[in-house]
Amino acid sequence: QVQLVESGGGLVQAGGSLRLSCAASGRTFSTYSMGWFRQAPGEEREFVAAISWSDSNRHYAESVKGRFTISKDNAKNTVYLQMNSLKPEDTAVYYCAADPHWSPVTYSYWGQGTQVTVSS
Repeated sequence: QVQLVESGGGLVQAGGSLRLSCAASGRTFSTYSMGWFRQAPGEEREFVAAISWSDSNRHYAESVKGRFTISKDNAKNTVYLQMNSLKPEDTAVYYCAADPHWSPVTYSYWGQGTQVTVSS
């Protein structure tokens, strides 16, 4: 079992930056692939970014390429999402996810989410 807790969300002006963190429990974190998803009000949850357990693969949604960066610190059992040049359309609840297998959009474990609001 893996438990995930997101943090770092908040209110930011367009053009600003935020860094989301996702702390994971469990001794096998280093062998898990991790992902970030988001869900805006009235919308389906969508994929944002993913990183394989060894950091040999990173995958991004087209809408965030060049602005968002996913990274993983196995020593801290934490995955990050650095978000730069934020836009109002990035407003959503952001969820962290984990899975022992590499599949950018399929995960077994999910966090509770953290709200990101970008004002224009």
